[in-house]
This record gives sequence, C-alpha cells and structure tokens, in this order.
Amino acid sequence: MIARSSFSRVDCLLKLVCAPTVLSNPLCRLQVPTFQVENAPGSCGCETDSKSNEVRCQKEVMEETLQESSSNKYAEFACGVEKYSISVEVDSSLIHFIKGKGGSVQTQIEGELAVKIIFPSSKEDNCIVIEGNSVESVTKASEKIATIVEEAVKSPRLDYSHFISLPLAIHPELVEKLNHFQNSILGDAPSSQDDNLESAADKEEDEEKQSESPSVAVNLEVQDEKEHKRVKTDTVDSKSNVQTSILSDLGIDRSIFIKPRTFHLTVLMLKLWNKDRVAAATEVLQGISSKVKDALDNRPVVIGLKGLTCMRGSPAKARVVYAPVTEIGGEGRLLRACQVMIDAYVEAGLVLEKDAHQTLKLHATLMNVRHRKRKRTRRHDSFDARHIFKVHGSKDWGEYLIREVHLSQRFKFDESGYYHCCASIPLPENMQTE
Repeated sequence: MIARSSFSRVDCLLKLVCAPTVLSNPLCRLQVPTFQVENAPGSCGCETDSKSNEVRCQKEVMEETLQESSSNKYAEFACGVEKYSISVEVDSSLIHFIKGKGGSVQTQIEGELAVKIIFPSSKEDNCIVIEGNSVESVTKASEKIATIVEEAVKSPRLDYSHFISLPLAIHPELVEKLNHFQNSILGDAPSSQDDNLESAADKEEDEEKQSESPSVAVNLEVQDEKEHKRVKTDTVDSKSNVQTSILSDLGIDRSIFIKPRTFHLTVLMLKLWNKDRVAAATEVLQGISSKVKDALDNRPVVIGLKGLTCMRGSPAKARVVYAPVTEIGGEGRLLRACQVMIDAYVEAGLVLEKDAHQTLKLHATLMNVRHRKRKRTRRHDSFDARHIFKVHGSKDWGEYLIREVHLSQRFKFDESGYYHCCASIPLPENMQTE
C-alpha cells in the first residue's frame, strides 16, 4: 500500500524497485513494482513504516512544477505528485506492433490512460517501461500491451521465429545433388521448342530477338588531347540473354531455391518471441530425448527422397516444389517420434492453437516463392515448373540417415551454413545389441 506523500520545500525522487513476476498472460513478462522514496539532497526526513510497507512524508505543497529528468528513465517529482512505473518484457520483434503505424497505437494508449511508454534503446534490451500517475493507469496500459502482443503472435504478420528440424544438409552427397539440380535449371533454360512452356508467338518473338541481336565485337575509338585509345568490347552472347529472359518469364530465379546447406525436414513451426520461451523450448526438446528414441525403438531411421511434387496448385502455377519423403522399411517410427515432439510442445503451451491440430506431412522443400528477393507484381506469386517436372520429376535423390533433431532459429545461421542450433538431441545411428 502506498500512502499519499507530502513534501516540505524539497524534491523527492520516487524510484521503482522491481521484482520479476510472471503474469497470468504468458505473452508478456511484467515486472511488478514495490516502491521506496529516496531523499534528494536538501530534502526533509522521511519516515518508513516497515511493518505496513507504507511511506509517509510530511511537506507543504510547493508551487514548483514537476520537471522530468532527461538523464534517467524514472522521473523526479515534486509538489506531492506520485508516479508509478511498470516494466514489461517484450521481444524486439514485437515492438513495432505496440508502436503502431506512425506511432498511432502508442499515442492512443498514452492519451487514453495518461501514461508514457518508454521503449528500449537497443535490441539487447527487451523491457518497455510504462510510467503513469496511478497504479491503475500503468496496470491497464500493461494489459493493453499484453493484448496487442497476443493478437500479434496469432496473426500472420508476425513470422515464425524457430522450428523443429531434421537436418539433411549434414549429408555432403545430398548437398552436391541439390547444387547440381539448381545449376542445371539456372544454367540450362528450357528449349524454346518446348510446346508445354511457350506459345508459338513467344517462339517467333524469341527468334526475332536472336536474329536482331547476333554475337558481335564492337570497336570503340576514343580520342583526347594526349592520346588515342582503342577499346574492344564483346557483347554478351544473345543466347544467354534469351535464356535469362525465359527464366524470368517463367518466374524462376535463384532466390526461390532452398539453399542446399539449409536442407531439412520440418517437424513443427514455433513463434518464440522472448528468451524465456526459447529457454522453455530448449528444455522441452532436451527433456523428451529418451521418449523420442523409444518411439524409434532405439534403432536408426532412414528416409528416401524421390521425385517432385507441388504443394497445392499445379506445376504450371507452382508456389512450393518439394521432394516426397518415405521412411525406409515403412514402419512409421519416424512419424511416431515426430508426434512425441509435437505433443510435448503443445503440452508446454509453445504451439499456436491453429498449428496444434495440423496433420504432419514430412517433405523436403526444394523451391518456394516466399523466399523470392524481388517480389513480383502479381497478387499471387508463382512460377512455371512444368519443364522442371519434365526433366527432374522422377529424380531419385537417395536414402539418408536422420541423425539429429534441432531446435533451429530462422534467419540466423551457424558456420556450417545451417540454421542456428538453439538445442539438439541425437538419434540412434547404430543398431543396439543386447
């Protein structure tokens, strides 16, 4: 309980002493404050009742105005004005949701509740400070922020930050095959005679371009006062230009290919927006290691990759192309082990409700338009993969041992080129003998 404070021609500094306490809402961590009054130089004495935890300070009301200190996040107060602060832990990826476009959301909260929201000055600091003249105002502001975070996490506007992965890029021979696959497509454009890809008009247009742009050498003569220079420049072969143009027309460029050194199978997508949730996810994975191995009967599991498939849509308007996965032996042990992982994360409250009930379909993504660096003007981005299916549709990618399970962080990579590993558990590599 905080008693009203009075001053006797003094300035008193009201500071916040925070004890971390987890809110019932798991989306934010709220630092619940206790308060103490410290005497500024030249101030009157303050009496503190330790039993009731109340602060009483006698004073005469001063005519001076309250001036905010620019060197401290916490303000200095005079004239009997009380101020309260609450610290809310929010990951940097969620800050822009609380600010809103042009600061609109922040301004609305501050105006409605007469509070001030102070954002961290660096990405390493995840604490937002809310200041106000009453416990009620700062508490309501923190609740509004918790609601904003909750809605942001559920919305597609906040991307997934982590995922449970089964790394395949640990197999050098598979990485080599993926590199060859990409280079064969980007280096060898489909023939202009392929009726499935181009119309007759397109063929004639390409032929006209080739006749108008033959391979030539151009001599340029440049003269100035001091010397004569002759420069010989060879134009780029027109065939390469036509090839690049065809790929562009098909919606194919290097950016939509999955980087071979990140090749993997995805078990579960996660939104872990603060360190606590990452730590919790790490603990879950490490805690289920024995259960996962039991689901595999403590035996190695090998998968095979063969052919190509579109995820929704058709090869003519593909968005995602992947290699189907089969478990060698067909016992279903890998799917059972994956389900153990999913159930554990759902039970821990780390999975979004919409993801908790989805049926797992293991697949190895090869191409995805979501990775395109330069967004196309079309509303629904896609690419024409018909020639790719014609050439590589029955490709046998090989059989590979699943050696590890990773808690991987998106958009961050380790030295190997694979996604940053926050935690991992090993899987059986050898048959156990009794």
